[in-house]
Amino acid sequence: RLLDAERRNLARYGFGIKGFVLSMIETALDVTGDNASPAIVRQIIDAGREMLEHPVETLPEAQETLEALAGRYRLVLITKGDLFDQERKLAASGLGDFFDAVEIVSDKSAATYERIFARHGDGPARAMMVGNSLKSDVLPALAAGSYGVHVPHDLTWALERAEAPADDPRFRRIERLGEVAGLIGALG
Repeated sequence: RLLDAERRNLARYGFGIKGFVLSMIETALDVTGDNASPAIVRQIIDAGREMLEHPVETLPEAQETLEALAGRYRLVLITKGDLFDQERKLAASGLGDFFDAVEIVSDKSAATYERIFARHGDGPARAMMVGNSLKSDVLPALAAGSYGVHVPHDLTWALERAEAPADDPRFRRIERLGEVAGLIGALG
């Protein structure tokens, strides 16, 4: 039921922990016939606060990869979700200085990528999006005309899963972020 509530509420609350907490409260009310106690609602709010305060853990090889690419390529972080939470996570990660620009968007679509690639570079044909979500990172970037590189991650949210494109020549899958620099070099 929670996943259904999240799916239903994305357009209203957007992506992020705050929307997740509201969906948890809604689900608690649904499963209890609107009889969830204030103590249950408090537990859900406290769980959300813990998630918001959880230390940021960067992916393996993220810093080393950014160090190798910074200064050689224009690096733009494109992330979606709650503005405050995304800014907090970027600051806590210690990786913000590697990026030439940061774009926090409410959703990722081909139009979003086209606009960002035009603003921060030479358009999508010379851009590469690297991410763990086929649905939000890779497929819309490919639809915009860029390269799309999927780095699978075990903790990818169910609503971010999709089928890999079978025959798109601009699609790549790598197992580790540390492979990005070599991939860029191979593609020329």
